[in-house]
This record gives sequence, C-alpha cells and structure tokens, in this order.
Amino acid sequence: MNFVPRLEVPRITIISTRLRHYFRNMNCSELLPPASVRGMRELQRAEFQKRVQVPRLRVPETQVQRVIPLVKKFLLKMEHMHPVRAVEKSREILLHPLPIQGWESLPTEDLQKQLVTQEHFCFAELELNYENWSANEILKSVLPEEEEGMTSYSRIGHIVHLNLRDHLLPYKQLIGEVLRDKLPNCRTVVNKASTIDNTYRNFQLELICGEAEYQVETKENGIPFEFDFSKVYWNPRLSTEHERIVKLLQPGDVLYDVFAGVGPFSVPAAKKRCHVLANDLNPVSFHWLQHNAKRNKCLSYIQMFNKDGRQFILEELREHLLQRLRSTDTSSSATHITMNLPAMAVEFLDAFRGLYTDKELADLSDTVVFPTVHVYSFAKGENTKALVREQVEQNLAATLDDNQLQGISFVRNVAPNKDMYRVSFKLTRHLLTTPKEAEANNARKRSAQDEEKVEPEVAAAKVKYA
Repeated sequence: MNFVPRLEVPRITIISTRLRHYFRNMNCSELLPPASVRGMRELQRAEFQKRVQVPRLRVPETQVQRVIPLVKKFLLKMEHMHPVRAVEKSREILLHPLPIQGWESLPTEDLQKQLVTQEHFCFAELELNYENWSANEILKSVLPEEEEGMTSYSRIGHIVHLNLRDHLLPYKQLIGEVLRDKLPNCRTVVNKASTIDNTYRNFQLELICGEAEYQVETKENGIPFEFDFSKVYWNPRLSTEHERIVKLLQPGDVLYDVFAGVGPFSVPAAKKRCHVLANDLNPVSFHWLQHNAKRNKCLSYIQMFNKDGRQFILEELREHLLQRLRSTDTSSSATHITMNLPAMAVEFLDAFRGLYTDKELADLSDTVVFPTVHVYSFAKGENTKALVREQVEQNLAATLDDNQLQGISFVRNVAPNKDMYRVSFKLTRHLLTTPKEAEANNARKRSAQDEEKVEPEVAAAKVKYA
C-alpha cells in the first residue's frame, strides 16, 4: 500500500446522529462519479472508474472488534465495498473522507486506549468503479444538472415502471440499463408511453430495457396477486388506500366493488370473510380477478361480474342491496361501495338516483343503515378538495350535508396541481328513490318560489323609495 502524505486541515465538527448513513457520499467531491460522465446517453460502465485518496486505519486482527465501535459512524459505506478489509495479518478500516480530514478528526483518546496511534492512520489510494455507486447516485451524476432528475419509479414484481418527463426521454435507454443493473430481481424496465385513454384503463407501455415479460407476481399488504401488467391497471402507490378501506370492513359486512380490477379491494375483503360483489369491464382484469380470488382461497365469499359499471349498479348491486335492506339480519353489519376509477367514477354516481321506487323501500325501518360510498376522483386546480366535492354533488344532483358526508380524504398527488381524493358519503332513502330529473324539477320549483317571495319585497321597496 502506498502511503501518501496529506496536509493537515482544520478539524471539522460533526453533529452526532443515530442514522447509520449520516455522511452522504454525494456530498463528498472525492466520492462523486467522474465529472466526465455528465450527459452520457449510452451507458459506458468503464467510464466510471476513478482513483481517490481515502483515510484508513490499519490495526492488528486482535484489536478490530474493540476499534470498530469507536469509528463505526465514520466508516466508508459504498455499494459492493466492505469497509473492513483483510491486509496481510492485519485489518484495514476504510473511513469516510468527509468527516475524517486527519488523525485529529477521530476519537483519538479512545483509540489510544486500544493502543491505536497516529502511526496506524494514513491516506491511501482507492479505486472506485460503476459497481460502487447506487442507481440514484449514477443517475444524479449523468442526467442534466439544471433539469429535474428522475424522482421515482414503481416496482411490480420483476418490472420497474417509469413515467419519464420529456427532457429525460433521450436518456431512457441508459436509465433502464442502470435500474436493471442495480435493482434486485429487476428484469424488465418500461416507460408509460401515453395517458390512460383506452376503454379498459390500462397503461400503454414502452419496453426500454430487458425482457418483454409482463406477467408478474407481487404482494400487497401480505396478499399475493398475479396479473399481466400490460393489460390491466395496477398502481402500487395505492396499497395504503386499499388497506385503509379493508380495515373499515368487518367479517359479515358487504362490499360492492364497481371497478374491481384484479381485486386489490375485493380479494382482501373476501379473505376477511366479507360478502363481496366485484365487477370489472376489462375481460383480462376479470380473468385475473377470478384467478386471484381462487389463489387466495376466498371464492365462497365473492361473486364476480364482467360488466360495465353502470350496468352492474343497475342490475346486480340493485337486486342484492334491495334484499339486504329488506333483511332483518343486517343491523350488525355494514355495507360499502367502492368506485375506484378516478378519471370517471363520479360520472356513474347518477346511477344511484332513483335506483328504487318509493314502493320498493316503503316497508323499510327508519333505523335501516344505507350503504357508504367511497368514490375516487381527480381534481386539478388551486382548491382541489372543494373541486372534488363539487364534482360528486353535481353528478349526484344533491348537496351532501354533514350527516351524509363521511369525509374527503387526500390520496396522492398525481401531477402539479392535480390530486386524487376519496369522497366517502352515505346514500339516503330520498336519493335512492328520487330520479335525477325529478330532483332537478324540484330545484327549479324551489327557485321559482324563492323568486315569487322576493318580488313583492322588491315592489314594496320601489313604492317606498318612489
């Protein structure tokens, strides 16, 4: 090992922390990838080779276990690099060059008690290469510095799913190769090729690296799912939201899942011994919904349909819910309706208006509990929470009062000024028995009556001030 003399510099005071990776490698110029890789579009792994001077301690093997606790927070942590190395009959401990500027930067008194002195300390050359940096570190060093970098991606089984902005498209091949190299069990990298505008609402994908193999196995909240990612909709960022709704359900409850997909709401609910009616228009989603229900051994608790959402509401949901409302054995269980198709689910809410006649619900007890609807929607603008409520009320042709509205919950940010929300509200006897047209006529009548009340007051005012 070649010892290189190093000028002493003022000692840097480091604030202690319990975080294991306190000293970030990308904050240290010595540990950055070579500047020459900036702007690279075709991945050339050999160009990342670099030699740097890093501090290190060389101690006898017998002392290593006592020395490591003293310098643990200063260890150099990089990919595929062990900070403690065997060198002849001793051990070499690699230290991070950001906090360790010299021997005085170390806890010298404690080290000397272990017979480790300045003679055991040195700076020496270390060779770094492509394997020593993470995917994030590589991409930060390559992509344009003045533009927003690649901020996130989704993992679905062996697939990495990107949604690259336009300025990153020239680098897509390199990005794909880096991710496939660096992420465990990644075999396929795809980019979202366009917006979701087809009938079945699945992603249009562009393969940018790896195998064109889209059938995946994944787990969400401990439950296994299998599907063809290129032909169905699946977003792992919604796993928390799926879990939230399923936690509301108790064994014996009923769930109507209008846009069920491959079953992220329905299958966990059925496994929880809820009674589930699940529907999806996409025949491929319907196939994998059946497959996932069978795989999770919950077929006895779930009925599945391959219909348009409106048709499902007007037929299966209508008939099953009517029987449930008339039953005397449902007082201890709840009914929920999930509508997770945020681009258009609110447009299906008018199907609940006038779903029944007054006669069909005439014999219901006043204490009957009507279903809770959980409808998802996007809203774009300044006050997105108010906008999404307005969307729901417009399509229901009803104002949600405090008794009906159960909550408006933020789910996730989709794009700048575009958010996804869940609006939860109770259906009512009035809404279920009053068609949308009748409600509109009633509103017009109320408006006309209000005007009639105002006009005499206006006339009287004119006389008074004539």
